[in-house]
Parts: sequence; C-alpha cells; structure tokens
Amino acid sequence: MSYIDGFILAVPTDNKQRFIEHAKLANSVFMEQGALRVFECWGDDVPKGKVNDFYSAVQAKDGETVVFSWIEWPDKATRDACMGRMEELMKTDPRMNPEKNPMPFDGMRLIYGGFEPVVVLGGGKQ
Repeated sequence: MSYIDGFILAVPTDNKQRFIEHAKLANSVFMEQGALRVFECWGDDVPKGKVNDFYSAVQAKDGETVVFSWIEWPDKATRDACMGRMEELMKTDPRMNPEKNPMPFDGMRLIYGGFEPVVVLGGGKQ
C-alpha cells in the first residue's frame, strides 16, 4: 500500500515562480529516492472559513497563497528510508541544501505529516 506525505504552506504570491523552481529541484531528490509522484498545488479556489481554514492553519498573511502538496511513496519503508537520509542529503546534495536552494516561504508555518491511505479510488495501484 502506498504512503503519503502531505504538506500545507503559505507562499508569498510574488514568489510563485521561485517556489516552482525550488520545488522542482527539491522534489527531484524525492523522485530519485523512490517517490512515485509529487504534487505541488497552488491555491486557486480556497475559501475562507468561519471556524477554521487553510489560511489560518498556516497563518497566511495578506499577499500569500496557500499551497497544498503531497508526495506519494510506494510504501512507508521507502519514505522512512528517504527521510532517514535527509540530514545527509541537506549537507551533500545542493538541491536540498537550504543555502543553495532556499525555501521561498516561511518554513516555520509549514504543516506536514505522513498518512496511510484508507480509501483509494481509481488511477493507480492500492
């Protein structure tokens, strides 16, 4: 069964192209480490909620866009192996080095977690 890493973050809207370039570089590492697919989704129709919403979850400010991203792994073991190498990769691979490929957003407001799919319909293996 596949395994999903999910992310929600706020990116300055003016940094959209910088974010795309950053994500392409960093995500190529995940693909090389065994990820099946990576999605970076720029907020387009993200409503403000009355109680809570994506904006409040990441403390989005005026001029920021909510981004919803996920990485699909073939299984949790492949994901865990990659994450176990992240500290080393951040030192040895310029695509993951924050000095050479800096995040064009506030990483302190990024929300992430690993998820086990419980319902999968269409478009792929289970």
